[in-house]
Amino acid sequence: MTIPFHCDTNHSLKRTMIISIVNHKGGTGKTTTSINLGSSLAEAGYRVVLVDLDAQGSLTYSLGIDDRSPTIADAFHGDATVHQLIIEREGMAILPAGAGLADVELAIAKADERFNHLSTLLQELPDYDFVLIDCPPSLSLLTLNALAASDYILVPMQMDVLALRGLDSMLETVRKVNAIHPRLTVLGIVPVMVDTRKNMHQEILKYIQSNYTEHVFTQVIHTSVKAAEAPSFGKSVVAYAPQSTTAIDYRALAKEVVRMTKKNQQQRPITIND
Repeated sequence: MTIPFHCDTNHSLKRTMIISIVNHKGGTGKTTTSINLGSSLAEAGYRVVLVDLDAQGSLTYSLGIDDRSPTIADAFHGDATVHQLIIEREGMAILPAGAGLADVELAIAKADERFNHLSTLLQELPDYDFVLIDCPPSLSLLTLNALAASDYILVPMQMDVLALRGLDSMLETVRKVNAIHPRLTVLGIVPVMVDTRKNMHQEILKYIQSNYTEHVFTQVIHTSVKAAEAPSFGKSVVAYAPQSTTAIDYRALAKEVVRMTKKNQQQRPITIND
């Protein structure tokens, strides 16, 4: 039996850590990583918010949330508060999304603070340890809002050549955003859907470990049938199949994320904006 790690209340986080789960390429495991990293952190005793920022609403659907529920689009439009949106799942607070998000970008595109709308909304939240943002698979205004609101980005990456090309594009975007948001840091690259029996997967993993200065997480996420099944039951794989390889992988990833964020908090000076 796998025993989850637990939040160390004597060494808690100094402030909320906001992490965007982002990759320009679709189908890279952003939603799966957001849900299962969040569920693993919540299982360990951390206070977690998941923000679905994709108009496809995959995170919302995967956790069994009715698509008729108020969504974060309503908060962007000023028709609801963040508190009114929160739905509890697996010990996490969920801010759901839906097709209405597609209209949000047009509504805020000409606003003076168009890159800071999400940051303003998240300030309405009570104290949490982690806010994980499931970003759209594009460099959209919503993605830029997520990056502007975040301390870190985490990049899930499949072990294929096209994903490698997308990684270069993603990291270049981060460098540009750093010009206006210098605190934004790449927490790391997470190899996902890994099948170590495939030579290509092993070769690409070795390549990114050797050729990128960004941190590559020690824990990789292996592919499994249970991870594909879980959304149809409205659950994370951590809740649906807690002893599966993928669930065990995500718990180990959560431990690594906690360790890195605590270490970075100790190294970073606290600024007036913190």
